[in-house]
Amino acid sequence: MNDLTGSRIWRTATAGNAEKSDALVTVSPNPAGGLSIQVKSVVKAFYEDAILAAARETAQAMGVTDARIDLDDCGALDYVLRARVETALLRAAKEEA
Repeated sequence: MNDLTGSRIWRTATAGNAEKSDALVTVSPNPAGGLSIQVKSVVKAFYEDAILAAARETAQAMGVTDARIDLDDCGALDYVLRARVETALLRAAKEEA
């Protein structure tokens, strides 16, 4: 997993698709500070805690402490959620040239 410790979320970035068995993850700067995670899912009533944990653990493992993460889950498995969150965070932390 990539380490973004000390990096900043510069812009809004996305990863994934809002299609069956996938998730669309959008990461943006969080002006209030801290990690804010919002979940929209067809299985939210059953798996919200697991979805939140996957996003939070991925961000923490990468050293990200300030970001807004919006997950539009369409039944994605855990490893898909983690990969989408990681990719969106990497894209959002990349400074524009």
